[in-house]
Amino acid sequence: MTVAANQACLDACAECQAACEACAYNCCVNDAKMADCARLCLDCAAICAACVTLVSRGSRWAAQLCQLCAEICDACAAECDKYDNDYCRACAASCRRCAQECRAMA
Repeated sequence: MTVAANQACLDACAECQAACEACAYNCCVNDAKMADCARLCLDCAAICAACVTLVSRGSRWAAQLCQLCAEICDACAAECDKYDNDYCRACAASCRRCAQECRAMA
């Protein structure tokens, strides 16, 4: 993988982590019917953080983790699409971008 491809994945994962944390904190936690969304956002944020760590140090496990991250990002985007608020929309868009970049790394 090129440095530019690695950087694109790192940037997408970091952005997605922040968007997922914001979504979980700002809307999902305050609405009991969005509990599944909140949990998925937090899982997605955690896997994105792990991807940043492994990709940045060139771990041999980075590609496999990126594939899993893409799957979780897809699930998170689908869950966030169920809700009509700015945080969920931003999170879903960020998750889709991250999934795309992670698949390019896998």
